Amino acid sequence: MSTLKITLKKSCAGRLEKHKRTALALGLRRIHQSVTVTETPQIVGMVNKISYMLDIEKI
Repeated sequence: MSTLKITLKKSCAGRLEKHKRTALALGLRRIHQSVTVTETPQIVGMVNKISYMLDIEKI
């Protein structure tokens, strides 16, 4: 399994509540904060849901 480095590029302010919760579930709380996660179908689905707010890199 590969890993993903996910960075929050846009603020969660003014977004849909589900999108805010998805960012929190990924561990992203502040702009420019990055997390490294294992690429699973659940994580990929969450990333696709809020991809407009994220910067994604495969490691």
